[in-house]
Amino acid sequence: MERVWYRCAVPLLAALLLIQDVLTFQPDFSEPIVNISVAIGRDATFTCHVRHLGGYRVGWLKADTKAIQAIHEHVITHNPRVTVSHADQNTWNLHIKSVTEEDRGGYMCQLNTDPMKSQIGYLDVVIPPDFIAEDTSSDVIVPEGSSVKLTCRAKGYPGPVVTWRREDGNEIALKDATGAKQLVTSYRGEVLKLTKISRSEMGSYLCIASNGVPPSVSKRISLSIHFHPVIQVPNQLVGAPLATDVTIECQVEASPKSINYWVKDTGEMIVSSPKYHVHDVIKSLYETKMSMTVRSFQKEDVGSYRCIAKNSLGEVDSSIRLYEIPGPNRKVYSPKLHLNDTGKELIAGTKHNTKPKVNFPLDDEELQYGSAEDLDDSSLDLGPGSTHHQHHHHHHYPPNVNGAGGGQAYNKPGSGTSLGRNPYDHPNAVHGGAGGGSATGTVGGGGQNGGKHLSSIDIVTRKPFAIPPIQRNGQDGAGDGNGPSYGTASGTSVRYGDQLQLSLRRLLLLLLLMLLLLPVLLAPH
Repeated sequence: MERVWYRCAVPLLAALLLIQDVLTFQPDFSEPIVNISVAIGRDATFTCHVRHLGGYRVGWLKADTKAIQAIHEHVITHNPRVTVSHADQNTWNLHIKSVTEEDRGGYMCQLNTDPMKSQIGYLDVVIPPDFIAEDTSSDVIVPEGSSVKLTCRAKGYPGPVVTWRREDGNEIALKDATGAKQLVTSYRGEVLKLTKISRSEMGSYLCIASNGVPPSVSKRISLSIHFHPVIQVPNQLVGAPLATDVTIECQVEASPKSINYWVKDTGEMIVSSPKYHVHDVIKSLYETKMSMTVRSFQKEDVGSYRCIAKNSLGEVDSSIRLYEIPGPNRKVYSPKLHLNDTGKELIAGTKHNTKPKVNFPLDDEELQYGSAEDLDDSSLDLGPGSTHHQHHHHHHYPPNVNGAGGGQAYNKPGSGTSLGRNPYDHPNAVHGGAGGGSATGTVGGGGQNGGKHLSSIDIVTRKPFAIPPIQRNGQDGAGDGNGPSYGTASGTSVRYGDQLQLSLRRLLLLLLLMLLLLPVLLAPH
């Protein structure tokens, strides 16, 4: 009986041990499936790690559709891009080649245990950014002062961000509804709105789309702003010595690009030649510097030159005048004092009835484009005792008649002994040769070399002319140094008629000077 029980107990014990072993070492997952992010068109691989697989099998399913991809070593789906592999009984792989957006989602690794065991890994198919051609602006041309919208719409996964920048690195001018202006280096958004645009906003704008998936993409949009030409001339009057090269310039702003050329005052168009060098320098999209060099400047080159700019919106020109200036080796004349027939010098304290005459010799159209202000008072050498003044060229006072030296203009005694000149007188002023005598009315004290008749002075300005001598009507006044003054001997006032005559003569002299200078002032520069 015992032998029979032993024979039955041994197989039963072996079966119990086998059942216990199976229950103890049931298959399980040793690691979770790693989620994958892959750019569209790349390959993706899921790995399922299993331990104690035994006689169980591994299956792959698409989590959202429950579509079976593969069971153990056999591919079930009809998708040719899906394959499976395993390195050993513990590592099982699902391969998807050239992933598409439809492949995005969860993939389940399943063990056919009871109950079933499974785990899921997710595939994220990302798409680099790209622009939607039909929703993106092309190059734009608008008139100055108008408004424009630049648009860049991009697609991709995740959704891309669009950023605007200027290609030249300058700031973007943004204006709100109130007209307030804000300068920014970049702007984020699919639409860039520019209002009341100016020529400085012309250029290329870059819209850059990025979503973290390389590569980012950019599009270049050219903004052209059209306006009629404008010319700015740095120097409208240019002087140069003879036999030197002289260059004149014009700054042109125009869009579209203008046709630029030079014309002489005779109407002749100037082109590059051995005599002239014409050159344009492009400074920006709408700025050009025109320059023209005259080689070996000569007298026949003196005159006006016009720079002209023309485009489809209009035409503009500006004039520059070239004139001759004395060179470093050119002779500069000083006024000379011509003595009377006796040949004696004019010395203070002597009694010589002389008529000093100052002449400025002409030198081949001297000072043709110069100014009467070029006459230097310091060059008027009127003999010993003369008062020396320099550089009062800009005090333009009307011609007058003064007693020289210490003499005063009206009704005051004087005490001078020298021929002099008021430093603030006009260069064309007529001066008496008296020392101490007053101009009208009172007795002079200590006057030397006074005279009733004023000397004739020839003044050379733009056109030479001579001021005729002026005759005085009053009697000589008494002076300690025998220097006659203008007025009566008793010191009484000059008659009213004489004063009126003097005023009329001075008025005529002023009108004569104005008539002579009027053509020069009205001449084009």
